[in-house]
Amino acid sequence: MTRIKLAVIGDGKMGRAVAALAPEAGFDVVAVIGAADVAAGGITVALLNGATLAIEFTEPGAAAANVRQCLAAGCAVVCGTTGWDAERLRIEAEVRGGAGALLWAPNFSLGVHLFTRIAEYATRLVAQAGAGFDIHLSETHHKAKLDAPSGTARLLADRATPAWGSDVPVTSIRTGNVPGTHAFIFDAPFEQITLEHVARDRRVFAAGALHAARWLAGRRGVFTLDHLFPTPE
Repeated sequence: MTRIKLAVIGDGKMGRAVAALAPEAGFDVVAVIGAADVAAGGITVALLNGATLAIEFTEPGAAAANVRQCLAAGCAVVCGTTGWDAERLRIEAEVRGGAGALLWAPNFSLGVHLFTRIAEYATRLVAQAGAGFDIHLSETHHKAKLDAPSGTARLLADRATPAWGSDVPVTSIRTGNVPGTHAFIFDAPFEQITLEHVARDRRVFAAGALHAARWLAGRRGVFTLDHLFPTPE
């Protein structure tokens, strides 16, 4: 396995999880860049210390500058920060019009990626049945999570809405140390169907981000997890 020089952008819980799992996944962590490092002068070639790939888990207010500076330094980026959609779309357009590589996902759990497709299909089945069901999406995260609804919940709702035919209501709960729970509830007068994904450890997101980073190596353009796991024919 060819080892890849990796920069971890963000030294919080997710950044530490990525850095801890990276060596076993075939990466050499050459830089761990926290907010204090960025404040001193932004992300530079020198600060990246030879990294060809960066994994970014920070905060909505910092993500755009972090990603732009990595790309300007010639470093491809896997980004898991949510809550900065408008600026992210602008950066994606810039990448498509130039060089570099960016892969963004609101959730790097493979299970969530599969859950999204399962929920979309289930929503279509329930809607077509016309059996008097209502739909609701509930998401629960730790109390320190800044965006609500979560990026994953927004993605799930966006995927389910066309199948349902109208907007899918979302309830957000912030409590304790929950890594992430998302549940679709289809409720009828005398029965209920619940589809749920539960993340038990934030390392699932770190492992997924590392898998995405290895896939991104050597590519150019804008990508999502759909590119890694295309829908079967």
